[in-house]
Amino acid sequence: MARTIALATLVAGTLDILFAMILTLIFGRHIPDMLRFVASGPFPAATDMGTNGAILGLLVHLALMAIMVAVFVAAARQKPDLTAQPIKWGAIYGLITYVAMNLIVVPLRFGAWPPKPLSIATQLFAHIVLVGIPIALIAARTLRRRQSW
Repeated sequence: MARTIALATLVAGTLDILFAMILTLIFGRHIPDMLRFVASGPFPAATDMGTNGAILGLLVHLALMAIMVAVFVAAARQKPDLTAQPIKWGAIYGLITYVAMNLIVVPLRFGAWPPKPLSIATQLFAHIVLVGIPIALIAARTLRRRQSW
């Protein structure tokens, strides 16, 4: 289970943060500033921490992704049907993670409400296509293999 969580965290976390970096550059912003903003969720002083704040942002991002992955993997171990249709359940899980992050966590921490339509679109894409589906596909492949032993 730990290997599944680590692999899915690395894959989904990398896809998601690369997408965030691309969007950051498209909007003319700086990647280290974006990473420090991510870190400022749990560590408000991170915005003033320079390179260390950016590194902390990457670690915070990966920690959040690991939690998202662990929740799906734990659910898939209890409900093997989640791995029978990984695209369907990955998309649904991506939608769930979108709701959790963008309608609960971020507004509670930053008070950012309502989100702009472009933000909704990009975040839905990221959570469904880059996070939920890869997590479910990796979980399906690794958990089914273990169950067949």
